[in-house]
Amino acid sequence: MTEKTNEDVRPPSLFAVGAKDIEVSFEFFPPKSEKMEEALWASIARLAPLHPAMVSVTYGAGGSTRERTHATISRLLTETDLVPAAHLTCVAASRGEVDDIAREYWDMGVRHIVALRGDMPTIGQSYAPHPGGYVNAADLVTGLKKIGNFQLSVAAYPEGHPDSASPEADIDNLKRKIDAGADQAITQYFLDVDMYFRFMDRVLAAGIKVPVIPGIMPVTNFAQTRNFSARCGTTVPKWLESLFEGLDDRPEIRRHVAATVAAEQCMRLYQGGVRKFHFYTLNRSELTATICHFLGIRPTGENQ
Repeated sequence: MTEKTNEDVRPPSLFAVGAKDIEVSFEFFPPKSEKMEEALWASIARLAPLHPAMVSVTYGAGGSTRERTHATISRLLTETDLVPAAHLTCVAASRGEVDDIAREYWDMGVRHIVALRGDMPTIGQSYAPHPGGYVNAADLVTGLKKIGNFQLSVAAYPEGHPDSASPEADIDNLKRKIDAGADQAITQYFLDVDMYFRFMDRVLAAGIKVPVIPGIMPVTNFAQTRNFSARCGTTVPKWLESLFEGLDDRPEIRRHVAATVAAEQCMRLYQGGVRKFHFYTLNRSELTATICHFLGIRPTGENQ
């Protein structure tokens, strides 16, 4: 009998077994300028052949991008076959104003809304509900269900929302949103896969049974990612910092590293049972398309 070598017993690559039955969705934000609009629609055109389950369009703090969000959703409906999901928040608006927006979306043909509490218009400002508005996301979900049979997504926070008093309070808040009628949750991005799995242990223990889809944000700029993570409470692993060290002025290498790290993250999640992924594209297509290629999500006609 031939003796096995170390090479024979080496664990296979994460990508050795092709992933199957994966569903992806993409998030975009409404453009602020003509140049940004061109970049957005170029990204949408490149990602559309991957047949996402839906594409969501964000809503600025305090409803500051309301018209641009509406315009982007309208164009998605009229010029593409994609399924748009409109973000909607309850900050700085009365119930009547929010309800009117929801009815307008329904009349346009939108059937999926991402229902969020939202952030205040001023960075760092403590959240305060509008005197005549929805109190929070759970309250918003309840109201939206009365307007139409929307599919509703809500936010989840593997490392806890910055305003939550405790991890237990954060899970309780998520459960209230689900009990109010939300169909699924999409997580804040995380950079440590184990954070998601530990979070899911708490989610399942609380009796929450709807899909909790991991939000994936490839690192396009490490300094910006680190700063944003500090504000939203996302842990940045030391090993990740080491990988991006010295790449500030080497964008090509940085993109390769970012795609590989995020693809590995997704495959570890896949091995843990995850089949749905939501990508925060930042209106760029290259990294998201590359990661999807790793996952076997490719334009129709390409080899799977």
